[in-house]
Amino acid sequence: MPSRSRHRRQSVADAGASAPAPTSAPREPDEPSPAERYAAARRRAQDDASELAQFRELIGFQLDDFQLESCRALERGSGVLVAAPTGAGKTVVGEFAVHLALRAGRKAFYTTPIKALSNQKYNDLVRRYGPDRVGLLTGDTTINSEAPVVVMTTEVLRNMLYAGSATLVGLGFVVMDEVHYLADRFRGPVWEEVIIHLPDDVQLVSLSATVSNAEEFGDWLAMVRGDTAVVVSEHRPVPLGQHVLVRDELLELYAGHVDPTDPGVDPPINPDLRRLLSTRPPDERRGPGDRGYRGRGGHRPGGGRPPGVGVRPVPRFAMVDLLDREGLLPAIVFIFSRAGCEAAVQQCLAAGVRLTTPAEQAEIRQVVEERCAAVPPEDLDVLGYWQLADALSRGVAAHHAGMLPLFKETVEELFSRGLVKVVFATETLALGINMPARSVVLEKLVKWDGSRHVDITPGEYTQLTGRAGRRGIDVEGHAVVVAHQGLDPVQLAGLASKRLYPLRSSFRPTYNMAVNLVAQVGRERAREVLETSFAQFQADRGVVGLARQAQAHTEALEGYAEAMRCHLGDFAEYAALRREISRAEKDATRQEAGARRARAVASLEGLRPGDVLEVPTGRRSGFVVVVDPGRAGGFDGPRPTVLTTDRQVRRLTAADVGGGARTVGHVRVPRDLNVRVPAARRDLAARLRAAVEDVAPERAARTRRPSPAQEDAHVAELRRRLRAHPCHACPDREDHARWAERWSRLSSEHDALVGRIQGRTGSISAVFDRTCDVLVTLGYLEPADDPAQDPSGAARRGLAVTADGRWLRRLYAENDLLLAECLRRGVWDELDPPALAAAVSTLVYRSRRDEDAEPRVPGGPRSRLGVALEGTVRAWSELDDLETAHRLETIQPLDMGLVEAVHRWAAGRSLDAVLRGGDLTAGDFVRWCKQVIDVLDQLSQAAPHARLRATADRAVDALRRGVVAYSSV
Repeated sequence: MPSRSRHRRQSVADAGASAPAPTSAPREPDEPSPAERYAAARRRAQDDASELAQFRELIGFQLDDFQLESCRALERGSGVLVAAPTGAGKTVVGEFAVHLALRAGRKAFYTTPIKALSNQKYNDLVRRYGPDRVGLLTGDTTINSEAPVVVMTTEVLRNMLYAGSATLVGLGFVVMDEVHYLADRFRGPVWEEVIIHLPDDVQLVSLSATVSNAEEFGDWLAMVRGDTAVVVSEHRPVPLGQHVLVRDELLELYAGHVDPTDPGVDPPINPDLRRLLSTRPPDERRGPGDRGYRGRGGHRPGGGRPPGVGVRPVPRFAMVDLLDREGLLPAIVFIFSRAGCEAAVQQCLAAGVRLTTPAEQAEIRQVVEERCAAVPPEDLDVLGYWQLADALSRGVAAHHAGMLPLFKETVEELFSRGLVKVVFATETLALGINMPARSVVLEKLVKWDGSRHVDITPGEYTQLTGRAGRRGIDVEGHAVVVAHQGLDPVQLAGLASKRLYPLRSSFRPTYNMAVNLVAQVGRERAREVLETSFAQFQADRGVVGLARQAQAHTEALEGYAEAMRCHLGDFAEYAALRREISRAEKDATRQEAGARRARAVASLEGLRPGDVLEVPTGRRSGFVVVVDPGRAGGFDGPRPTVLTTDRQVRRLTAADVGGGARTVGHVRVPRDLNVRVPAARRDLAARLRAAVEDVAPERAARTRRPSPAQEDAHVAELRRRLRAHPCHACPDREDHARWAERWSRLSSEHDALVGRIQGRTGSISAVFDRTCDVLVTLGYLEPADDPAQDPSGAARRGLAVTADGRWLRRLYAENDLLLAECLRRGVWDELDPPALAAAVSTLVYRSRRDEDAEPRVPGGPRSRLGVALEGTVRAWSELDDLETAHRLETIQPLDMGLVEAVHRWAAGRSLDAVLRGGDLTAGDFVRWCKQVIDVLDQLSQAAPHARLRATADRAVDALRRGVVAYSSV
């Protein structure tokens, strides 16, 4: 097994950064030493002869220090973790991995968290390498899947690993873009599954935003993937200025002498900004007689008020005009509300905002018409096409998850081409999509998290403002916060100065993961694999090391088991007999030793002066006479003083008398005996010799008593079975036995190690065990002996995947177990394609707000669909109870809010008929339809009955039409 212990951290200095040095300490840069100049020259010479030099010629621009360090690590054969700010150019490292793979004749997979990023990266790589060498796999899109370079979503790669896809053959590199996405609660665990299960010889390139625990994440990667270089750069290629927009004035956040690229801890705030945020506007200075005299929360204007109280936000159209005058367009304005984004566009249009020239307007209209040509004309009004086209032609747009994906892609293209000047967006735009801007504006520093309003974190602020500053175009990027009630400049400075945030794992075992792992490696090894997760690493870093050691033990045990294989029979069984005989004999020996010691102690108790003893064995064997019986008590018993036949005075212990001393006579001992007097010792020794003359013949006649081991019938039976075993006659028996002994010793160590792992609190494997218990209860797994894991034949019980479990392996939906139960119970067997699509939507859809209205079921509650939905609810309820009993919480609640819309669309109704009277936007509807299609695709392959598989196929075709078919994400 290759060593995985090496780990290097390479921290890239920000030498040469364009940020200005603090004015308080100007100095000339230090001249490099001769050794440093020599090292730099040597690196340049090596680079000139490397693949990196050819790659640099291919891309046509100079690489930054962190990019060079990362690429050199890759060319050395290391994995690499690159943590750098948004827009710093991390993807260049991933592209170099692609270059290395192509040069070596191997494959490279480029993975992203979302389909939009996959599409964008696919287009980038096609432009560089051509369509014949690049493929795309995003679940619903397959292009040239066997190409040497394939762009895919991370879920696709996870599924390929579990399925053992032939496409993995020849894989040399995997790039995981936006790897910090593993913190995502719902989809993050997929990233860890991929990292853990990738073959050992695949080099992993992990591209992350700047996280505060990159070292910890790199340690974990080194533990599970081997040699991994960690390259961290906090330097932004384009410096970022921090501003606050107060009324019609754009102010610096920090005081004039502060370097905005390195403000330090608690930087001083611009005094003009403090003054404006604490001054009440003229139209709000009211007297005590005015009902509005007391502000929000009863505060009076003036001293003691919280910062920003009474500050009115700048109207959005005025803000756009100001950004235009200041030369800060193009800009992204983050508004944490879909409705707010749409309202902002309408306000700009109503105010007559126009940011484009006639030539740009013509180009925009051409792009919009070409991109949307496939949309059916009858749907254009419903989708709001005309309003979109008008806004785009003026250089203004919205971008949020509720938009039609086709429209979002159009906005992205026009913005990246510099034709759209301002985009009002929700935070979803901050994830990876390449839409750089000169400035980024935040309307507020709070957002709705689904249940309440919360402050944005420093990490979120960094991710959002990271879009500001276009490399190679802008000298400086600009982050602008619109002044609003409650804005605290000190709090804002804290957000702006803390550019790092910790990466926290969201990994948890799923039912699909459990059956796949049990099927591939068995229960015990699956537990060891899960203990290597980043989640467990963070919970208890020691467990990961122990789990890796246990995994190495498992592999070594398999090798030992193969080495002791015998052609005559089951040598593991034969070795187990030998060990059992050895244990029985050792037990008998220990019992005999205990009994002998007890007899020895008893033989020294109750003695009197003058007793003649026979000591049967040892250096002091022979006859002695007791002079002083010693004190009774203690573990060793009394220690009598005795005289031997050759006049030596000794003190006897239980260890001196073997199985016990025997009293064979008695002689008179004078009361005034002094053993220090030679004459007294001589007289007493003569009496002793006379007393034992008649005893000697008896001693010689005695026979040795057989040991308990020899008398043990159990041992005798074991020896008989050993001699009768076929392997007893093997000429290589002792060679096999040596391997069996090694297996036995390592197995004992392994069991002790597993015990230590199991004892750790919060262990991922404990959750895995409870997950498996649920699957055993439901019949997806079943108990089974696993001799491959324990060749000794000991009763270690494993698990096996049942027939039902085999198709659960192919269901990757979030509610995987509920989906499997509905299939197994036949809840959906009688449904037609529209009804099946509607039923599946209940497992997929999550409404954005609580809806009290009773969902309408096409055909009524007693229709086939109504009965099926009732059965689905019953299955969900039973699984929820079962999970509660096993202390699990993975089953997501059902949501009927999409049933009617999906049924109508699959039945062929128009988009207008589907969306009329509801709150569902066209973009949301398309997005949810895509997810329903993903699940139906799985059913078409995994459903247990051919009829249901065919229905799922037809349901996919029924949904994939019109605007749903024309959306690429």
